[in-house]
Amino acid sequence: MAQDTISSTISSVLTSVADLLTTIAPTVPTVPMAAAQITSTKDSPLPPLTNSTTPEEKAAESHYHFLSGPSAQGVCGALTFLSLLITCFQIYKHLRFYNNPNEQRWIVRILFMIPIYALDSWISLLFIDKEGYYVYFNTVRDCYEAFVIYSFLCLCHEYIGGESNIMAEIRGKPIKSSWAAGTCCLKGKSYTIGFLRFCKQATLQFCVVKPVMAIVTVILQAFKKYSDGNWSPTMGYLYITLIYNFSISLALYALFMFYTATHDLLRPYKPLLKFVIVKSVIFLSFWQGVILAILEKAGVISGFTGMDNNKVGPGTVSAGYQNFLICIEMFFASIALRFAFPYDIYTQGPSGGTSVPPNRTELNPTEPTHRHFILGMQSNNGSAV
Repeated sequence: MAQDTISSTISSVLTSVADLLTTIAPTVPTVPMAAAQITSTKDSPLPPLTNSTTPEEKAAESHYHFLSGPSAQGVCGALTFLSLLITCFQIYKHLRFYNNPNEQRWIVRILFMIPIYALDSWISLLFIDKEGYYVYFNTVRDCYEAFVIYSFLCLCHEYIGGESNIMAEIRGKPIKSSWAAGTCCLKGKSYTIGFLRFCKQATLQFCVVKPVMAIVTVILQAFKKYSDGNWSPTMGYLYITLIYNFSISLALYALFMFYTATHDLLRPYKPLLKFVIVKSVIFLSFWQGVILAILEKAGVISGFTGMDNNKVGPGTVSAGYQNFLICIEMFFASIALRFAFPYDIYTQGPSGGTSVPPNRTELNPTEPTHRHFILGMQSNNGSAV
């Protein structure tokens, strides 16, 4: 009896399951149908992931995926870390042997350019998928550019002993007319206080224009009136680029004129490498961005549209390449700055005092251009000159 009961129960359960399968059968494909669907999928091409149709858009899409991918961002992250390691060690050494504060304070401020540039560019690259975010990050970099130019000019004046000492050395000397030096229009003229102040004011105007234009860029970006590479007269990029180009060219010319006038006085400090590196990092990075914008205008760099109709502008792609290149360049700049601003020459003398570094002992200590060193040697209280 028990066996008959169990058998009837199992039979009823199986019947119920069969009825259930019969009910849902129309909505579930059979195995042969699924296999047929898989076969047809393999035979037919996969649907595109974006709405890009032209070769330019497809190329822009591949560039974007490269910049937003782990390879580009990983390389930039590694180079940024190495740049920070090299520069921060150099900054630490300058602070460890802080024996000439009047000079080293400006050197440290210049060296901070590498961490700020590298970190800013790397973070901008990490947020490349956020349209326009890089504009806000780059504002920090732009403002520090102006501070670096100011610090470099102050360092040059400090090397020589100030404006009065410079004029005591160059006043009345004829200006050599040279097309290569940009002094062809100054034939027959001599160095005056007006010439020196022109070099100073023409350089420092960039320190005002740069942060002001950075703030204007942020405001225009908020009102959708700014886009990198958009040369339309109704957008702000055209006018900001023109103002930047005039300001940066004037500052570069003034710095070069200052160098030609004082290179004999600055020779003990090996100024050429310092001038080249600082000007390359700041000025060439700007023109590098302009070249990318021109390539964008020429159609070499373009935007594309994703499947969700999310448009990635060409300015985002070109800005991504700009940040990618800056991360690489900052690594080499950190190495170059290690030789341009060595800390070894400041390791002599008692800690906290001011002493003449070894490479300057051959100079005549009575020359007015090095009067700050004489005062430093006469100071016994360890205070900064």
